[in-house]
Amino acid sequence: MDQLAIADRRQLRRKLGFWRLVSIALVLLAGVAAYIYASAGQTGAFGRPHIARVNISGIIQDDRELLERLNRIAETDAVKALVVTISSPGGTTYGGEVLFKAIRKVAAKKPVVSDVRTLAASAGYMIALAGDRIVAGETSITGSIGVLFQYPQIKTLMDKIGVSLEEIKSAPLKAEPSPFHPASDDAKAVIQAMIDDSFNWFVDLVADRRKMPRDEALKIADGRIFTGRQALKLKLVDELGGEDEIRAFLDGRKVSKSLDVVEWKAPGSSLPFGLGSAAAAWLKSLGYDAFPSLGSLEKLGREKLFLDGLVSVWQFGDD
Repeated sequence: MDQLAIADRRQLRRKLGFWRLVSIALVLLAGVAAYIYASAGQTGAFGRPHIARVNISGIIQDDRELLERLNRIAETDAVKALVVTISSPGGTTYGGEVLFKAIRKVAAKKPVVSDVRTLAASAGYMIALAGDRIVAGETSITGSIGVLFQYPQIKTLMDKIGVSLEEIKSAPLKAEPSPFHPASDDAKAVIQAMIDDSFNWFVDLVADRRKMPRDEALKIADGRIFTGRQALKLKLVDELGGEDEIRAFLDGRKVSKSLDVVEWKAPGSSLPFGLGSAAAAWLKSLGYDAFPSLGSLEKLGREKLFLDGLVSVWQFGDD
């Protein structure tokens, strides 16, 4: 191939690369423009009288953004009521506690309904207790009132592979229980006392919010789960149903059925409308493999799966 043909090919590649980048820029600009337009419409909805909805799903932890969102809902005059939709197996007891208190602050100013969907157990049910009314499906799963502390025990494995751990502590109960040796009776007693204290707080919360004697609440606080139908008989929920029942209750609290329900979502952590992964795929198809990080934008903000401290979570299975 002569030098002239090589020069022409290089020039063609440069032009092609330029127009590829222009195309990508135009698509991203269009996405941003659409996002701004949608955001403007959403902001307008927030400014009009409406019913706010907050979705709480997955593992419950100390979520500062969610707490701030609930605080804004409490302070926003345009919000006439709040629906808390729950689909969660539970989480940390502290995470449930602070969310319960934040929702009660909203309830001090406007009606709050807890909407129990597929699952609201343990700390999920703790949050549901914050509502002025709990509405559940007939086959929803709820209950699992209790507290759990788990830690691994790997001493047997260490013995098999010939590894040992030596430790010098300021006191026998420091860093106990440990996964490296069986817990002493004193260590077990300390953890049990902690669990009992948190458990009693949870039971008192159930008794207070559900207006039942403490001994009655204690009988159903053995960790069992219940269907919505069973929970209704045990007075753990107020009503079976869904949107119609929620609207009827709010109408009785002078919240008009004509008001729109507006979902208050967490701020987006990726490009709008899935553009992060879409742009990454497009770039790759164009030969720009040097930009894999764009795809990771879609993964930002997902909940972490590690729980610290005492937990109130429904677990199932043998694994």
